[in-house]
Amino acid sequence: MVSLSRFTRGRAGAHPVDHIPPLSVLAPLGLQHVLAMYAGAVAVPLIVGSALVAAGELQSSDLPYLITADLFVAGIATLIQAVGFWRFGVRLPLMQGCTFAAVTPMIAIGSQYGVTAIYGSVIASGVFMMALAPVFAKLLHLFPPLVTGTVILIIGLSLMPVAAGWFGGGTGSEDFGDPKYIGMGALTLLIILLIERFAPPAAKRLSILLGLVAGTVIAIPLGMTDFSGVREQDWVGVTTPFHFGFPTFEVSAIITMCIVALVIMTETTGDIIAVGEIVDSKVPPRRLADGLRADGLSTMLGGIFNTFPYTAFAQNVGLVAITGVKTRHVATFAGGILILLGLLPKLGAVVEGVPLPVLGGAGIALFGMVAASGVRTLAQVSFNNTNILVVAVAVGVGLLPTVSPDLYDRFPDWFQTIFHSGISAGALFAVVLNMLLNSESLRDKLSTDTDPPAHDAVRGPAL
Repeated sequence: MVSLSRFTRGRAGAHPVDHIPPLSVLAPLGLQHVLAMYAGAVAVPLIVGSALVAAGELQSSDLPYLITADLFVAGIATLIQAVGFWRFGVRLPLMQGCTFAAVTPMIAIGSQYGVTAIYGSVIASGVFMMALAPVFAKLLHLFPPLVTGTVILIIGLSLMPVAAGWFGGGTGSEDFGDPKYIGMGALTLLIILLIERFAPPAAKRLSILLGLVAGTVIAIPLGMTDFSGVREQDWVGVTTPFHFGFPTFEVSAIITMCIVALVIMTETTGDIIAVGEIVDSKVPPRRLADGLRADGLSTMLGGIFNTFPYTAFAQNVGLVAITGVKTRHVATFAGGILILLGLLPKLGAVVEGVPLPVLGGAGIALFGMVAASGVRTLAQVSFNNTNILVVAVAVGVGLLPTVSPDLYDRFPDWFQTIFHSGISAGALFAVVLNMLLNSESLRDKLSTDTDPPAHDAVRGPAL
């Protein structure tokens, strides 16, 4: 663990990932990470909670509690991942939040068995993830640059509809796409670009935060901000275990959530490898297992504290890339902010007041950087016809649910769990196609080459 005095003064580490910048640097960088993920972080409890309210399983007054519980546990999950203890935590600058992959299954479980069955299945899936982590991590050789670059590219492209929804003022809103929203999003993006071009290096690292603040300030006189929720929230809110009752454990619900857990582990593997490459810190199988085990522990805590499964947030991967700040303790500080937001609902309502179009302008830059990081990784690969086909098919399959969200609605729930997430579907195809189409090269290299070069398209990086 890291002492508070070290955060105040700052301290150099053996690797840039372990540097502890002074508090004056950490604070704005951490806040920037929180603002980048906030809308996505509260979306899952809002979506699931609203569906359960409609199903009669919850009251509308329970929604604010779900949000504060989510933020509180997200902060703890981020600390576990970034700071780490024993064999928990990959110790990289990763932010944790509720996964969208579990939304549809949780709504189905809650509607059929009740809200306590959701939390029982979430706890069970967390235990499942912790047990499976070392086994799953041994499959790291299935994620060479050809696969990881493709997955990272899919992550960035799959997030673009989220940015588009923010950019237009909120998907489903009556005035979605109003020119004033588009203009505000474009102005925020322009401010970020101008900061990146003309500001001093210290300000460039805060380009997203400064863009969000400037966009919000400009939006106030235009009537595009809403801070009315600040008055409605309590000053202090405490998240208590099993607030909605002791969890129940339904076999079919547990099996469903364990399938979701495999999807989460696949997505987290892609995010961990992506961040590792961005900050130039190797991720061997044991370290990957620590990261996956942290996801499992966080998910189990989510079930205990009335929230949902947790995973690394891909949008913050783009922020790491665009700022060039490698230290994991920026995420540590951001995790502390999330805990405060979970304990101080009024403070969370202030952050919630940032207009969606402003977030959309920042989201274009953030998610685009994720995709660009994938392209950078693919630049290491020798593109023969086989490797081009792997990328082409995996990206195509990964983007199908992005461009047509209703495509798989007629398929069984287990199929939708895997393929409704473009990230998991694309990752699955990238891994399988690489194994099938490069199988001869894989066998040759496994038998003759114990230390392959880092740019090998068939095997993973030398560890």
